[in-house]
Amino acid sequence: MVKNFQKAKDVLEKYNQEHLLNFYDELNNNEKDLLTNQICNIDFKQILDLYEASKTDEVIPHNLIEPLNYVVKNQLNKDEFSYYEELGSLSIKNNEYAVVTLAGGQGTRLGYKGPKGTFELDFTPKKSLFEILCDSLKEENKKYNITIPWYIMTSIYNDEQTKNFFEEKKYFNYPKEYIKFFKQGELPLIDISGNLILEELYKIKEASNGNGDVFNSMKKNNILDDMKSKNIKWVFFGGIDNVLLNAVDPLLLGMTIKNNNLIASKTLFKKDPDGKDWIFARKNGKPSIINSCHLTNTMKIAKNKSDNYLYRESNMLAHLFNISAIEKICNITLPYHRAFKKNDFVNEEGMKQVPENPNTFKFETFIFDAFSFFDDITLLRVEDFDEFAPIKDFNGIHNPELAKELYERKIRLKSKKL
Repeated sequence: MVKNFQKAKDVLEKYNQEHLLNFYDELNNNEKDLLTNQICNIDFKQILDLYEASKTDEVIPHNLIEPLNYVVKNQLNKDEFSYYEELGSLSIKNNEYAVVTLAGGQGTRLGYKGPKGTFELDFTPKKSLFEILCDSLKEENKKYNITIPWYIMTSIYNDEQTKNFFEEKKYFNYPKEYIKFFKQGELPLIDISGNLILEELYKIKEASNGNGDVFNSMKKNNILDDMKSKNIKWVFFGGIDNVLLNAVDPLLLGMTIKNNNLIASKTLFKKDPDGKDWIFARKNGKPSIINSCHLTNTMKIAKNKSDNYLYRESNMLAHLFNISAIEKICNITLPYHRAFKKNDFVNEEGMKQVPENPNTFKFETFIFDAFSFFDDITLLRVEDFDEFAPIKDFNGIHNPELAKELYERKIRLKSKKL
């Protein structure tokens, strides 16, 4: 008998998932081992509890929602700007700063096969998203006469391809010893009936469990220990798809240090009060990012005495954490969010089936849910045309062509300052 078969069978019976062994007799011994090992390593209680909990949507009474303070970058005077920048620059010069790039996604929505970070924009010569970010980090290294440690979170789907890409590109001439890769975790997908599904006859379908897993993955893969050994005090987290991302910003860092906060984030002004973008606010007295659907119509357009909107700061995935904050979150389970997605699966006849409509639940954690474990947060509003040009899909508003135009604009403005 294949190792772990009885254990796997008992687990599946306990959680009414016996269908996962329907094709067991058709597998070779290696495939049988792969399937039973996967079954024995899945936390079925966790995924089924998440499924049950997902049947009800979160309700946040509007009386538990309060505004968060924020600073608008272009409203700072010269003295304030200089003070914060100098304070942040000192920390960076002291080698206290690191960057984590969230790069676990694929380029599927761009019609591209491969890790999203390897997608190339049509410059001459072409530049990948990884190279664009790397160029900006090298500029900062030169400016501060340091080398910033760069940590890249991949996924089970693109880890090997990403590493090979960096090898092929000779790490874009970034010191190889300062780049480390680590993989985020996965969770099984589950259908509307509460059943896990097969990706292959010998493999349960899983998907990455969200960017909020970065903290747990950092601990599990010894990234946190590596940072501590380098005496890193501040870590910036950003996505790979934003070509204007300012990952080393002494202004944000200086403000955070001055405010004695452990966390910070950059925001964008939400132009449409009824838009779907989630916004920063206090929930139960703690910093949070919430869905605008929890706001009343009055709250959506409310202003303070200075004529600034109270609930219009949206998330752009540009977060700063003190190393002590990361240590704290590593030992906390963040809440999961449900997404209903379309995923192919092995049907009852053992054939691959591609559904026409969404058919499975995916559960994800998000970095911003870590905010609620702290009393306050530093928020800095920036302009989208200066710092936000993500590439989400080929034909939507966040497309490669627009990102290219905005990136070229940034380069032109920078060259004029020189």
